[in-house]
Formats: sequence, C-alpha cells, structure tokens
Amino acid sequence: MTTMQLVGAILFACALIHTFSAKGFEMLAHRHPRHAGLLGEVEVVFGFWAMVLIVAMALIGGPGTAVDYAESRQFTEPLFVFVVMVIAASRPILDAVRALLRALARFAPLRTEVALAWLGLALVPLAGSLITEPAAMTLAALMLAPQVFRPGIPEGLKYGALGVLFVNVSIGGTLTAYAAPPVLMVASTWGWDSAYMFLHLGWRAAVAVLVNATVITLLLRRYLAPVATTDEQKTVPLKVSAIHLAFLAAVVLLAHHPVFFLGLFMLFLGFTQAYQRYQDPLILKEGLLVGFFLAGLVVLGGMQQWWLQPVVSSLGPTALFFGALGLTAITDNAALTYLGSLIAGLSEHAQYMLVAGAVAGGGLTVIANAPNPAGAALLKHGFADESIGALGLLGGALGPTAVAALLFLI
Repeated sequence: MTTMQLVGAILFACALIHTFSAKGFEMLAHRHPRHAGLLGEVEVVFGFWAMVLIVAMALIGGPGTAVDYAESRQFTEPLFVFVVMVIAASRPILDAVRALLRALARFAPLRTEVALAWLGLALVPLAGSLITEPAAMTLAALMLAPQVFRPGIPEGLKYGALGVLFVNVSIGGTLTAYAAPPVLMVASTWGWDSAYMFLHLGWRAAVAVLVNATVITLLLRRYLAPVATTDEQKTVPLKVSAIHLAFLAAVVLLAHHPVFFLGLFMLFLGFTQAYQRYQDPLILKEGLLVGFFLAGLVVLGGMQQWWLQPVVSSLGPTALFFGALGLTAITDNAALTYLGSLIAGLSEHAQYMLVAGAVAGGGLTVIANAPNPAGAALLKHGFADESIGALGLLGGALGPTAVAALLFLI
C-alpha cells in the first residue's frame, strides 16, 4: 500500500459516508441555501471528492502525476449515461412510450393505472436489455414519477417501489451481452454472447423482475389513481417521434464510441431547437449531475483496485457470489466485474457467480449500478425532504434483491 493508495481509500470512504448521509446534508442545505449546490445534491458528492483526490495527488506526486492519472481513466460510461438520459427523456420519446404502455394496459384485466405501474416496473426494465439500462431507468422513472412517487403514497411504499425499480433495472439488462455495464465489462474477455446471457442469467432475471414488479404493484394498488393529463401541448407528429427514436437507437449502437455519440448528440440538440414547439425542456441539469457523479466514481474507484482485487480473487464461487453482492453496495458493480475479469484462471462457475452477485446487488445503494444516480435524480423530489435516504433505499431493495439472488443461485 502506497501513500497515494491510502489517501485514495480514505477519500473513497469519505465519499461513501457523504453519500449515505444525504438526508442530513439536505437538511443542512435548507439551513444554508447558499451552499445547497454542494450540500444538497447527492449527485455532486463523488465528483467533489474526486476533485479532492486529484488535488491531493498533485500535492503528493506532482501535477504531472495527477494529470496522467485523470487522463488514464475511461469516461465513456459517464458521457453515455448523460447523452442517453437527455435523449430518452425528450417529450417525443416519452409520449411514444406512454402511448405504447397505455395500449398494452387496455388488454390487462386490471385497472389501467395499476397495469401502467406494473408495466413501468417490469416491462420497461426488461426493455433495458435492448435500449441499455440507463435509457430504461430514465423512461421508467419519468413514467412512474407522477403515479407512484407523489404525495399520498406512503413513504415506505415509495422506497419499496424504488428498490424494485433499481433491482429490476440492474438485472433486467442481463438478457443480452451489451446492455448491462457489469456484463459488458466481462463479455468479450470471457466470450459471453447474448445467447449465453439469456440461457444462463437472462431467463432467471426475467422471472425475478416479474415477481418483484407484481408484489410491489399489489401493495401499491389501493393508492394508485389515474394521472390527470392536459391537452394544452401540441400532438407530436409521428415523424418527429421517429427521428427521436432513431437518435436514441444510434446512440445505443455507438455506446462505446464517444466521438460518434457526442456528435450525434450535437445534432439532436440542433433538431430539438428547430422543432422546439414539440419539445419540453431537456433534462440537461439532471443529466450533467449524473454524469459528474459517475465520472467522480470512475476517478475514485480507480484507486481501490489494490484492495478490491485481492478480496475478489481469494473467494470461492459461493462466497464470491455473496461477496460481490455485498461489495456492490459500496462500489459500482461494473468496476467489480472488471476487476474479476483481470483474474487469471477464474472458473466458469466462479465467473457466473461474480456477475450474478454483482447484478443482484445493483439496487442496494445509489452507487451500486451506473443507472441508479439517474433514477435518484429524477425521483428524489417525490420523497420527504426531496432526497433519498440510504437506509430507506436499502430497506426497499432487500426483498427484490433476495428474490433475484435466490433465482440466480438455483
């Protein structure tokens, strides 16, 4: 352990404590509104402590060391999450998805609002296997917000629904080999394609998603009511919706090539300006905050390999599953599986256990899975103090996490 590794571990611990104390910092932000941007926004936490790490690195090893480390980090995922959040949350795409879900809800033997809640917690997370998990999280959060995360719903049920959403998105992207960040980190190294994913993890994940969504919807059903809609806005033409969907599909296909998807994003911004009458304000602030959070996690997480990798490599398959599930709560699950992919001679059974544990635990905390900060940013206003408590989320996620873990272990 070097001095810099020790400093990195300490600052990572500070960031975790800061994140898990979000409720307390939100209260401080109300008392000192001038500093609300630092105290009240949980998405700022990891970016702030990452900046502290870079400054400490410059003081200890020199400015060149700090610059070299920052430039060695891979920021494709934060950039992609930002871009896909903004595009997926655009009004033409949301209107198209809402129309599709309403059409499906009419065929369900349930009240429309109950069917819509179930579809938002089940079908949309499973669609993450096609459109990627960050896009699925954004769509699900925006559709569920006015129906589930609103005044009149008991706080405990809100946390239950949030836990189900986070867990279902984390495991719902495992039907393919490219949509879930923790799977993507190992797919090429271990030779996992989409057929392998569906046969080994995907169908189990789908069953868990359906069970979790059904249970929480049954608990919510008495509180669900039709959402009032207004007809003041102009109807979005089919061509405009199709162009927005084409932008989303192109960004998903180019998810690993930031030069291209950022260029497409510039074109998208130009298109929204040209046809502003069919747009709502883009969620640029929320997207930037989430990107900043994830970029901070990349910078801080890169200094934790020295203690994480020995822990992962020392565990047997079953212990590895539960170890990955627990470690995911305090570090991004994609970083965890990436470290596992560096271990030589890991058996196929151990590989499965590592990834299964990592995705099963992806809903336990805000930092456990890359799309979680996006969901938290879009849904936090529906909770008391307009912030999400770490213990509340943990409590809400325990049940659906246990369901996913049980199915993965069968």
